[in-house]
Amino acid sequence: MTISNDTVANLALEPASTALVLIDLQHGIVGRALAPHAGPDIVQRCARLADAFREKGATIVYVRVLVDQILRLRADTPTTRPADAPPLPANACELVPDADVRDGDVLITKKQWGAFYGTDLEQQLRRRGIHTIVMAGIATNFGVESTARQAFDQGFELVFAEDAMSSMSEELHQFSVQHIFPKMGRVRNLEQLLQSLGQ
Repeated sequence: MTISNDTVANLALEPASTALVLIDLQHGIVGRALAPHAGPDIVQRCARLADAFREKGATIVYVRVLVDQILRLRADTPTTRPADAPPLPANACELVPDADVRDGDVLITKKQWGAFYGTDLEQQLRRRGIHTIVMAGIATNFGVESTARQAFDQGFELVFAEDAMSSMSEELHQFSVQHIFPKMGRVRNLEQLLQSLGQ
């Protein structure tokens, strides 16, 4: 997806009322086979965004999922781990060090794809006067999209960092980025978001 510089100039984020929400940058997820971007690359880009947004006074939110307690219902194609996958590491639910969580950042723990239901994410955002959420993390069409849909329904404006998220395949990632996210908010890449912050 190509976004012109004129469109980027119109992004006009207000850091004080903006939150960067980073989804599931944890040991049990970052190491999975992802596309179109590898997990460590996503973590590095998310950390770079967090540094830039934090410096401007935006709220930084890290979300993690308790993979051993995640909601599992009967489904035709449930999202279970492949039979030949190695066992989850003991620290599967812990954010990777390179995610670079800092004092003052918000940490949300969830037990389903989306980060709003059953957590205090909305309360944390409303109390800080947040109106705009910038979304990034893993996986594009699961945790990121589910959280974004919930945020959209609650009236938050959305911006998507399309090259700071990834999924189980490039096709799944691109479908969300090209067909879902542009209908919910604004889709930008890392450099365009940094440019909007004057970086």
